[in-house]
Amino acid sequence: MLEILSLIRQGGDPGWCRSVPNWERGPWLETLLGLRRARGNARPRIISSHLPVHLFPKKFFGSKAKV
Repeated sequence: MLEILSLIRQGGDPGWCRSVPNWERGPWLETLLGLRRARGNARPRIISSHLPVHLFPKKFFGSKAKV
């Protein structure tokens, strides 16, 4: 899924996927390092997570985020 989203974000150009590691393109939300990296990434952001839906903040569900 990360590869597909990365390609969509870059308009189908695989250069970004080949040059930027997975953990920088789609950092894990549930780690402190991942959260810091995600906040620093340009929008639109790609964020990875395996958290159960009930652990997401309530503000998330009122946002424009795509899941």
